[in-house]
Amino acid sequence: MSIGFLKGDIIPLMPNTINEIKKLNLEIFFEKNIAQNIYIDDEEFEKLGAKALSKDEILNSCDIIVYYKFNYNDIEYIKRGSILIGLFDPFVKKEKLKLLLEKQLTIFSLELIPRISRAQSMDVLSSLATIAGYKAVIISAYYFNRIFPLLMTSAGNLLPAKVFIIGAGVAGLSAIATAKRLGAYVSAYDVRISVKEQVESLGAKFVDLGLFSQEEKYGYVKKMDEEFYKRQREALKEYLKDVDIVITTASVIGAKAPILITKDMVEVMKKGSIIVDLAVEKGGNCELTKYNEIYEYNGVKIIGIPNLPALVPYHSSFMFSNNIKNFLKIIIKDGSLNLNLNDEIIRETLISNEKVI
Repeated sequence: MSIGFLKGDIIPLMPNTINEIKKLNLEIFFEKNIAQNIYIDDEEFEKLGAKALSKDEILNSCDIIVYYKFNYNDIEYIKRGSILIGLFDPFVKKEKLKLLLEKQLTIFSLELIPRISRAQSMDVLSSLATIAGYKAVIISAYYFNRIFPLLMTSAGNLLPAKVFIIGAGVAGLSAIATAKRLGAYVSAYDVRISVKEQVESLGAKFVDLGLFSQEEKYGYVKKMDEEFYKRQREALKEYLKDVDIVITTASVIGAKAPILITKDMVEVMKKGSIIVDLAVEKGGNCELTKYNEIYEYNGVKIIGIPNLPALVPYHSSFMFSNNIKNFLKIIIKDGSLNLNLNDEIIRETLISNEKVI
């Protein structure tokens, strides 16, 4: 059985994963210049036994095709009966997914990997969120007109930046840790009271607004009604008056991101403040966020850069490719596809098996 890895903002194959994948009795192919953006030449892959092909050759010939984010423009070129692995955005792209039925494809959508201990090494969303949280802080520090740490100098004392993280999932915790390392005063809020201890263990203050939500399966946040979000915004508005940087990470699986910061809330923030909206790809947590734009409103800089992990391509690719390698170990046995639906990981990620979505 052959497997082909395609180029993307983040690379699904790195040289360090090739030997482990070869042990699965798979013939490994990769798109030419796959790692050019992180300065790894094709020769590094080839000397380990992988072979370079064009993208068309991979789509037309490989049994398994691995993407970072699936390109729906490739549908007509993919070999009938292929196995596809990658990020498919299945809740948003339902109609486009139906076009894949005609090709009798088996599709594994990695967004759906369950948050269980056995699947941690395959959890691509956690890997990407870790990088995104880090990068959000670095970007905010770049655009902020002051420094993060407290400094006592002969020229006067420089007070620390006040960083507020909304949402303490993987991205939020990564942002907290990064901001603390840079010396900021960090506080965080989450609708799940269960994360309070994790926030405090990183040295941040947990902001208790008295508004909490129940967790759904695998620890995801349950979508709440508009009345809940209205009360939440009212409570947050007071807190935003005294912070310098806000990083929003709130997301609900399978739904548009909740609006947590409205126009009138931005208007009470200090001039020179920063908002980094990590939920921009799902519509944004800030009402004023513009997709792929950085602009000012009332003296507040609002940053809506999507796909932040792609701005740290080497380590994002390192983590993502390891996730892929570990996932392949579950679905491939002795060089053949293992569709054991009693396995929770396989069952949850399989969104299409030839003719059924």
